[in-house]
Amino acid sequence: MINIAKPIITNEEIEAVTETLKSGMIAQGSKVDSFQKEFSKFVDAKYGIATSSGTTALHTALLALGIKKGDEVITTPFTFAATANSIVYTQAKPVFSDINPKTYNLDPEKIEEQITDKTKAIMPVHLYGQPADMDPIMKIAKYYDLSVIEDAAQAHGAMYNNQPVGSIGSMGCFSFYPTKNMTTSEGGMVTTNDKKLEEQASMIRAHGESNRYNHVMLGYNFRMTDIAASIGLVQLKHINEFNDKRIANAKYLTEGLKDIDGITTPEKLSNVKHVYHQYTISVSENRDKFQEYLKNEGVGTGIHYPAVIYKQGYYQDQGYVGDCPNAEKASQHVLSIPVHPSLTQDDLDIVIETIKKASESIL
Repeated sequence: MINIAKPIITNEEIEAVTETLKSGMIAQGSKVDSFQKEFSKFVDAKYGIATSSGTTALHTALLALGIKKGDEVITTPFTFAATANSIVYTQAKPVFSDINPKTYNLDPEKIEEQITDKTKAIMPVHLYGQPADMDPIMKIAKYYDLSVIEDAAQAHGAMYNNQPVGSIGSMGCFSFYPTKNMTTSEGGMVTTNDKKLEEQASMIRAHGESNRYNHVMLGYNFRMTDIAASIGLVQLKHINEFNDKRIANAKYLTEGLKDIDGITTPEKLSNVKHVYHQYTISVSENRDKFQEYLKNEGVGTGIHYPAVIYKQGYYQDQGYVGDCPNAEKASQHVLSIPVHPSLTQDDLDIVIETIKKASESIL
């Protein structure tokens, strides 16, 4: 089986964890501090606040920005549930806006029609590793005095107009889940250029402490461990190498798949660095049958995502609605195929040839 994802863990990470374990400091400590500094430098942000997951990073950022009950946050329905869930955690309301059908990211032209006097923020997702179209989003945010939280969980090292994602909006949020472009096993990071937001986020992730045993606000235990940070420090040294391999693999796949009827390869904006957390094709028809064919031939795939958020159980039960036809259509056709750095040339050729056979058989 050629897996859809494969975390790269070497002796370097193992030795780093062993060193941390032997040190006796395994909770949040100096490794977390170092990782925060190095990662924020990597994304060209002044501050980094490490958290226990990408979800808690999003939750922390929203709370730091003062998002609360009754507020509205505009976001995409075509993403992992954590994006919308983090908004609900604050008792605010996620308002779903449609996507650009070519990039699968929020369509800036659709955002303004969703803005009300309750709107406090926009949360674009840099889906699959491609930055959302941030210039018009930031222009809208400035005009309406809205915060922008970048959900960069899939976009470590991606760039928009030569600026790293995570440093463009009010705050950026990253995930280090094992399948991401780099990992800490579990973990997240909030980035910002605003000192006051950094201070708020740091207190929120540590029970509202301003200093030891002085709790000045309601906070949570969203802290990262030194064990996780020690993995992150090693992975961070190799993230550019990992991303370069993903980009090269994506280019090879695009070349190999470009003339197959019924298959549409990913479209990249000209002003971005796309880091291909996922390489997601669109299958014109019989997507699920197509996926089953690939599985039977030993090619792993994923559907990211099979249903828009407002059509999923919890959100339907709570009365959420949306009018996002592009997102709904995308959910019926997208299929992610292997693009990760561990793939060999033979793996890529097998993936391409298998998709050609599947198209001849099914499409």
